[in-house]
Amino acid sequence: MTFNADPVPVFCVLLAVACIFAGCTGTAPPRETDTIPADDFRGWNLTVNGTTRASYTFDEIRAFPTKAGNCYAVSTVGIKYGPYTCKGVLLTDLLEQSGGIAEGDQVWVSAPDGYLWVFDYDQTQGEGFITFNESLREIPSPPLQVLLMYEQDGKPLSYDDGGPVRLVIISEEEGIVTEGSAWVKWVDTIEVKRK
Repeated sequence: MTFNADPVPVFCVLLAVACIFAGCTGTAPPRETDTIPADDFRGWNLTVNGTTRASYTFDEIRAFPTKAGNCYAVSTVGIKYGPYTCKGVLLTDLLEQSGGIAEGDQVWVSAPDGYLWVFDYDQTQGEGFITFNESLREIPSPPLQVLLMYEQDGKPLSYDDGGPVRLVIISEEEGIVTEGSAWVKWVDTIEVKRK
């Protein structure tokens, strides 16, 4: 018996898996210049577009009220990243500066490598995520928050780890694992899509 697979659907499935996997483990996008050290974020800006549009430098992001918490992720193939202690700015604080978000709205978070993750309203409020214990058994979700992280384990987030800022899901509790697909590296654009 011979099996002939149509290469187009097989390619599409492989491409979809690669796109999902890229959010947590993607390769760093090329930098525009080799004259700036990899972890010097001069020239980087974050654009937040809601009812108003704002652009923030790295120093301006660090001037927002800070939040710290525990973060721990698992990739779509079961590789764990963490646990880490994370520090940064709450996504809700950034959104509030650009007109906020209402039920039914979505938040599109993207990076220069082309990766995009869409959060619904509930997720921006820390709800609707699947959570696991350290053995990767699904558990009821404790209170969560979405954080734009710039510091990991007391050190500035490196470029290779997604710096200057990376979106992560945090908890006050230790050992709470979330899906890594939503952990967007090298975030440079956050946009509210109104319903």
